[in-house]
Amino acid sequence: MTPSPVPQDATPAAPRTAVGAKDAARQGVLSAVRPDPQAGDGRTPVAWLHIVAPPSWSVTPSGRSWCRCGWDRTAIGRAAVQQLIEQHKQHRDACPLLHPQEGSKAA
Repeated sequence: MTPSPVPQDATPAAPRTAVGAKDAARQGVLSAVRPDPQAGDGRTPVAWLHIVAPPSWSVTPSGRSWCRCGWDRTAIGRAAVQQLIEQHKQHRDACPLLHPQEGSKAA
């Protein structure tokens, strides 16, 4: 049998279902740009202090103090956590990000 010289109409293929198409669309909505709720006052967090002090006196408390400038300290035990709180207060008063030196030139 020889092929006919007359072209025949092409039949459209069934549409393919893309794997993960619904997930990609959903992720696109979640990554949409949203207004920053903290943009109004101009403040940004620089230093954090996180203390874990369970209500039971038999459990040892712990804490962490860290800052964007590179300060990072941890403490375990009541006395050490109290000392960490004081060190965190002192660091906030001396942090170069919170209190830039006057007359310093940008690199």
